[in-house]
Amino acid sequence: MFTRLALCSRLPSRSWQSTVREYSQTKFPHSHGRALVHRSEFRQARRIVVKLGSAVVTRGDEGGLALGRLASIVEQVAVLQNQGREMMIVTSGAVAFGKQRLRHEILLSQSVRQALHTGHNQLKEMVKAIPVLEARACAAAGQSGLMALYEAMFTQYSTCTAQILVTNLDFHDEQKRRNLSSTLHELLRMNIVPIINTNDAVIPPPVPNSDLQGVISIKDNDSLAARLAVEMKADLLIALSDVEGLYDSPPGTDNAKLIDIFYPGDQQSITYGSKSRVGMGGMEAKVKAALWALQGGTSVVIANGTHPKVTGHVITDIVDGKKVGTFFSEVKPAGPTVEQQAEMARSGGRVLASLLPEERGEIIFRLAELLTEKKEDILSANKRDMDLARASGSLSLQLLNRLSLSTSKLNSLAIGLRQIAVSSRDSVGRVLRRTRVANNLELEQVTVPIGVLLVIFESRPDCLPQVSALAIASGNALLLKGGKEAAHTNKILHQLTQEALSIHGIQDAIQLVSTREDVEDLCRLNKLIDLIIPRGSSELVRNIQHAAKGIPVLGHSEGICHVYIDSEASIDKAIDIIKDSKCDYPSACNAMETLLIHRDLLRTPMFDQIIDMMRAEEVKIHAGPKFASYLTFSPSEVKSLRTEYGDLECCIEVVDSMQDALDHVHKYGSSHTDVIVTENEETAEQFLQQLDSACVFWNASTRFADGYRFGLGAEVGISTARIHARGPVGLEGLLTTKWVLRGEGHTVADFSEQGSMKYLHENIPVSQRILS
Repeated sequence: MFTRLALCSRLPSRSWQSTVREYSQTKFPHSHGRALVHRSEFRQARRIVVKLGSAVVTRGDEGGLALGRLASIVEQVAVLQNQGREMMIVTSGAVAFGKQRLRHEILLSQSVRQALHTGHNQLKEMVKAIPVLEARACAAAGQSGLMALYEAMFTQYSTCTAQILVTNLDFHDEQKRRNLSSTLHELLRMNIVPIINTNDAVIPPPVPNSDLQGVISIKDNDSLAARLAVEMKADLLIALSDVEGLYDSPPGTDNAKLIDIFYPGDQQSITYGSKSRVGMGGMEAKVKAALWALQGGTSVVIANGTHPKVTGHVITDIVDGKKVGTFFSEVKPAGPTVEQQAEMARSGGRVLASLLPEERGEIIFRLAELLTEKKEDILSANKRDMDLARASGSLSLQLLNRLSLSTSKLNSLAIGLRQIAVSSRDSVGRVLRRTRVANNLELEQVTVPIGVLLVIFESRPDCLPQVSALAIASGNALLLKGGKEAAHTNKILHQLTQEALSIHGIQDAIQLVSTREDVEDLCRLNKLIDLIIPRGSSELVRNIQHAAKGIPVLGHSEGICHVYIDSEASIDKAIDIIKDSKCDYPSACNAMETLLIHRDLLRTPMFDQIIDMMRAEEVKIHAGPKFASYLTFSPSEVKSLRTEYGDLECCIEVVDSMQDALDHVHKYGSSHTDVIVTENEETAEQFLQQLDSACVFWNASTRFADGYRFGLGAEVGISTARIHARGPVGLEGLLTTKWVLRGEGHTVADFSEQGSMKYLHENIPVSQRILS
C-alpha cells in the first residue's frame, strides 16, 4: 500500500475535526449494517464511495483526461464533503494520463532536424509508428500527474486529498488490510478525501475465476470500489460509467430497457453486451461487484458519468434520492413499479378505448352507484385521514376543507359522474370532419384518446372519482398520484373504481401510484406518460411544469381572479357577486383575489356597503397603491398585485375606466377567470371580447368557472394555456384526433401531371355515427 497526502494550506485542527464529525453524525445518522432500501434514504448516507470508470475519466478519443467532466465531478464531491459527509474516490485514469505523457515524450525525443525535414504525411506516419505502450509503464508515468490534477481541483474548494495505491495483497494479507483500514479511517477523521487506485504499475494481469470463497478479488476498479466500500462500511457506492445504468439487454438493441431497481436473483433476466471502450471491466463485472457490495451492506447505484447534460449534477442528484441510473436493492416491493403500472395502464387503456360508448358509460354509472352504496366505508376512511391530519398539524384549514368528504359531496360527485356517463356516448371515435379527397378516396378526422394520463393531486380525494370517470369516458389510461394525507380515502375510492372497471375486465386501465415515487421522478417518464394534469396549489403546478421532461402539462400555475365593478353596476348584483366570489370557497382556484372598483364609486353608498359586507364576512383587505392614495388611514398596502391569497383575504384597487381594468388584469392576472359587473351592455361586451382569459363573465360569480357547473359533469382541472384545452377541462379536453384515409389502391403518382386522377377535396356531411 502506498499513501500520499495532498498538499493543503493547512490541516484541520483537532477541535474542528471533532465538530465536523459530530455534525456529520447528527445530520447524516445512517449507521452501516443494512443496505438502504429506498432512494429517498440516500439523503441520510454519511459515508459514500464514488467510483470513476476509465470511460468517465478519459476523453472519447482516448487522447487524455476529460478535464471538464472531471472538474464537475470534483465539485460535486467537494460539495457533499463540505456538507459533513465522508467522501472517498476510487479512480481510473492513470494509464490514460501516462499514455498521453509518454506518447508526447517519444515524439519530442525525435531529433529537431528530423522533425523539421519531415513532411506532413511523414509526420503522421511517425505518430503511427510509436510502439504500443505497456500499461504498467503508462500507469507509473501517469499516477503522479493524475493525483496532482486532483489536488489542484480540490484545492479550489478548500478540500484536502490523499492518494492511496493498493493491490490485492493489501486486502488478502490481514496485517496490510488492517493498515489500509486504519489509514483510511484516520484520513476521514481529518476530513480528507482519500483518492484510491489500483497500483497498476506493479499489479499482475487478472487471473480468471480467481475469487476467494466469499471474497471478491481486485481485478479492476469495480471490484476495488466494492471491496473498499464493504471494508469501510460505506453507506453508498456510486459507480459512474459511460452508460445510463443496467439494461435488460445491451444498450442500443431493440426494446432495451433501463432497469430502475435491480434485485439479487434477477441476473438470469439480463443479457450483457461488450465491455466499455476503455478499462478492464464490462457491465457484467460491474453487476458482480455491485451485488457483492450489496451483500456486504452497502447500497449501490450505477449511473452515467459522461453525459454532458447530467454530469454536472449526477452525483448530487443520486444522493438527493432522484431516480438516476440503476439502484441495487435487496428489498423487492410487493407491488409493481411505477413503470410497470404505466405499461399496464397503457395496455388496459387500449382495451378501454375499444369498448362501445355504452359500455364505457355502463362503467361510469356503476362507479356513481358505488359512491352511494359504499358511502359509510368512504366516510370512515376519510375520517381516519382527517384525524391523522389534525393530529399532525401539517395541513392548513383550507387544505383540511379540501381533504374532508361529506354525504352531500358524495351525492354531488355521483350526479356529476352520471352526467359524464351520458356524455361519453358521443366521445371516442366521433367523426369531426369528412372529405372526399378524390373518387373512392375518403378522409375522416376522428376523436381518439390522448393515451396515458398522469394526474397528481393533493388533499383532494374527490378528484379521484372525477378524473377516473373522465378518463373512462374518453378512453384514456390513467395513473393517479395522490397526497399521503388522503391515503386511506384514495385507496378505497380506487378500489371502487377498479370494481366498476371489472364489469368489462379492464381494472389495469386506472392505476393508483402508492410507491414512494417523487413527483419529479414521475415527470421524467416521457416514454410512458402522454399528459400530466396537476391538481393542487400553484406551487405544485409550477414545480410540475418545471420538472416535466418532454411531457405536456395541462393546468394553471395561479388562480388570480378579478371582479371589476363598473361605474354603471347594480349595487345588489355587485354585493352578491363579490360575496360569492370571495367567501363561498376562499381556497378555490376560482375565488376572487382582486376587486377592481371604478374611481367614481369611491365615497358612494355602494362602496360603503361593499366594505361593510366584506368586514361582516371577516375578509382581510389589502389596499392597492391607487386605492391607498385615496385613504387617510388605509388597510395594509399590498406587497404584490399578483397574489393568490387562497383565504378570506383580497386586494382592492381603483381603476379609472373599463380599459384601465382590462390593462390591470392583463398585467397582473393569470388568465384564469375575470368578471365585469355592469348594467351597460356595450361596456360588458367590450370587456368580454377584449379580455384574454380562459373564462370571462358578465354579472356572474367567478365561482361558476367549474366543469360541473358548466355541465361537463366534472373537470380534470382548469387550463390557462392557449393551445389544446382552455378553461375547465372536461371530456372534450381529454381527446385528440387522428386521420383515417380509405382508398382502393391509390398512389400519389396517380395525381401527378402525368397521372389519371384529380383531387376533389369535397366536404361530406358528417354523420353522427361513432367509429368502433
